[in-house]
Amino acid sequence: MEKAIPGRENTGCRIDAFGVSAFLLPLAVYLLTLAPTVTFFDSGEFITAISSLGSPHSPGYPLFVNYAKVFTFLPFGDIAFRVNFATAVSASLACLGVYLLTLRLSAAGEDGPEPAATGRIRRLACLSAALLFAFTPRLWLQSNHDKPYPLLSFLAAVIFLLLLAWREGYLRGEEKPAYVYLGAFVCGLALGAHQTIVLLVPSYAFLVLATDWRLIGRIKELLIAFAFFIVGCSVYLHMPVRATRGPILNWGDPQTLSRFMWSFLRKGYPMEHVDRDWTLFLNQLAAFDLIRELGLAGFALMIAGALCYRRRTGEFIVSCAIAVAVFLAFVVGYQNTPEQMIFLTEEFFTPLYLLAAVFAGLGMFHLARPRPAGVAGMAKMRPMLRRFGVLPLVVVLPLFQCFAGYRFNDQHDNYLAYDYAVNTFRSLPPGAALFTWGDSGAFPLWYLQGVERMREDLALLHVPHLQFDWYLDGFPKLFRSSALRQAGTRKRPLAEILRVAEDEQLIKRPVYVDFSTRYSVDHRNFVLRQRGICYGLEKRRTGAASTVDASTWDVYSLRGTEVDTAAFRDLDSVKAIQIYAYSRMEGGKELLDRGMLREGITELRAAAAIDRNLLDDVQRILRKRNVKLP
Repeated sequence: MEKAIPGRENTGCRIDAFGVSAFLLPLAVYLLTLAPTVTFFDSGEFITAISSLGSPHSPGYPLFVNYAKVFTFLPFGDIAFRVNFATAVSASLACLGVYLLTLRLSAAGEDGPEPAATGRIRRLACLSAALLFAFTPRLWLQSNHDKPYPLLSFLAAVIFLLLLAWREGYLRGEEKPAYVYLGAFVCGLALGAHQTIVLLVPSYAFLVLATDWRLIGRIKELLIAFAFFIVGCSVYLHMPVRATRGPILNWGDPQTLSRFMWSFLRKGYPMEHVDRDWTLFLNQLAAFDLIRELGLAGFALMIAGALCYRRRTGEFIVSCAIAVAVFLAFVVGYQNTPEQMIFLTEEFFTPLYLLAAVFAGLGMFHLARPRPAGVAGMAKMRPMLRRFGVLPLVVVLPLFQCFAGYRFNDQHDNYLAYDYAVNTFRSLPPGAALFTWGDSGAFPLWYLQGVERMREDLALLHVPHLQFDWYLDGFPKLFRSSALRQAGTRKRPLAEILRVAEDEQLIKRPVYVDFSTRYSVDHRNFVLRQRGICYGLEKRRTGAASTVDASTWDVYSLRGTEVDTAAFRDLDSVKAIQIYAYSRMEGGKELLDRGMLREGITELRAAAAIDRNLLDDVQRILRKRNVKLP
């Protein structure tokens, strides 16, 4: 009779309750903290692309788009909520990946059946590792709104599982190359989730060659594996195929080979030269922070797991070390990420935190598992230590992580981006053209107009894209005979391109700019008429003066702008709140200059109520104009 191997039992149809919990428990928490609608950063852009099966920004993320599209058919919530739900599911699957990896690695080198109590402790440690990963700040932040990184992390874990299964069979004399071929296919597929999967390829290759270095001479098998990788990469055919159908969002319009490669190779994001120094170098390295993600106890368990399992899983440990080195070499060496952009590179490290959680689980199991003691006194002490020391730690550690991060990651009432977009729409008259500049100021608008069908009378024009033909092609009525079509115009600075577009549109319709555009370009040739957080443009005439329509604020929804009410606020959420406050302060200052004291004071008070940091500025404005509060 074949011996059962711990962690790889033939359980038939029996359900692993611990494994199911490794998926359902994180999912339950993620759903409690899930954002109810569109958020800032890339959210509105991703959701719009997913809804129409289009292409978001380079390199297009076709797997993530198609994966999340399935969830848009759910019968509850708006499209944004359904896409957020899809991300929560993928994050929970990544947690399940931690459970399965820890289960397999903890059984490495063990033969024969194990006592039922040991099996339960093993699975409890694996579950604890999955929950520890679930509540790491990085994954949790990515789980509650649309992000491709959790899906990438899950697929990275699947590839490791396939290679470990192949490796174990190979070492027993059972060659099963299908595992490697399937892993290569999943790797190619994962490229459509996020291209950082290629940074794990050296780790995967090492795991194969460390099993038997002579495999490098098997050209036929290598070519077959590469062919499976290419088949997985074929998910990228989604982009040119869908581009021919004119989806709502068609970034780069990748119908032709040149435009497809422009998007695939991320040529729309030129490398910025950054002078290297030690401060920048250390800050770049600090973006990968295991202690912040796992906590001090989790980090100690990770080290313990790596040390205790170094003989049985030595090659896997080395492959993980290679992954860390390659990721850091890419971010620090190749990208040389600028200081202000380092926070974006923190997103890349999620698969590495998944691997770290696996080792923390190995450390938990090693310390908690029953084992015969060689000394009689220790034989009595081990059960006591296990019962009152390690086992409670296995249970309490992920709970502590959950409680510590819950408030910060709770986005169940995050309507900031949704309200900001709606308020922008409420500022604009029918048929207007609005020029936007920043991503967070534009993408929620794209979602509301393109997916929720709000204010379809408006022309939403994104300034950074006016220099690209593919973008102008998306507005044939606006730019068919525009001067922007001339090559010489496109090579001019972006501010000059904007002025050309503004002059052209002013002849046809009311033209407005958002707050970011207002302060990114000098509009000295125009009179600015403020309506809330937007500014109408009129050609400057003699005697013309700026005006403020303070009544616009009466129709705004300002949920989440109350002082210190939202712990989840990210960089762009804070900026949105500051834009509300600065707009009101600017309007109040102008109203005071026009002699409208009561209205001006009302606006200044409102600005200080939104952002208390402006209180000194408000008082300075009042003192300068010799105005006293009534």
